[in-house]
Amino acid sequence: MGDLLAGRNILIMGVRNKWSIAWGIAQAAYKEGANIIYTYLGEREKAELEKLTEGMGTLHAFPCDVTSDEDIEKLFDWVKSEFGVLHGLVHAIAFARSEDLQDSFLNTSREGFKIALDISAYSLVAVCRHAAPLMTEGGSIITLTYRGSVKVTPGYNVMGVAKAALEASVRYAAYELGGKNIRVNSLSAGPIKTLSAKGVKNFSDILKVVEERAPLKRNVTLEDLGKTAVYLLSDLSSGVTGEVIYVDSGYNNMG
Repeated sequence: MGDLLAGRNILIMGVRNKWSIAWGIAQAAYKEGANIIYTYLGEREKAELEKLTEGMGTLHAFPCDVTSDEDIEKLFDWVKSEFGVLHGLVHAIAFARSEDLQDSFLNTSREGFKIALDISAYSLVAVCRHAAPLMTEGGSIITLTYRGSVKVTPGYNVMGVAKAALEASVRYAAYELGGKNIRVNSLSAGPIKTLSAKGVKNFSDILKVVEERAPLKRNVTLEDLGKTAVYLLSDLSSGVTGEVIYVDSGYNNMG
């Protein structure tokens, strides 16, 4: 156990199962002494959280559907009443309809486009707005992105557009919250086997290409991502904000 995050209240949104990047971050933050607070969408996710966190002390979790402003407001009212101060927030939430990932990008429906941008990008704006007043001692906000935001990744489709909007939102939020000593950054993970990744066509081929071409000659792990998240959540990154931090074995540097 370390102490980089000792005594800090860290809210993690988006743990779905043991393969979730959010879970890798939660484990790493817990090992550094953080007090972890979770959100969940439904009873299935709550039950999964209960299993995952067994042996990690009392589970602090609250339901939240990020498409609902009322849910978001209730979440942060609860965090304020239970914990008072928030020191970190991990926004690990994204969604696009499967038909909009399986079909061609130009066939993305208007409704599918709205859903992807709402859940994957606007939700960060909404939670930042409510989290900031609780970060009275300064804080760090992290979201998750992917290089499909800046490079065409066949099959990633509308999610690539949503991630581009997310990264722009990070920069604007970082500017507006910087004066309050609140940092906002995005962690761009290399391809990793998550439940969401299964919705991307030919995902196994992407894994092979990265392993072959990345400087480190391997794909990243949840441990890799968790360590970088701890860096971003801790004072080690006190001068870093508005950035996209790549954790992809160096693949983004390759031509």
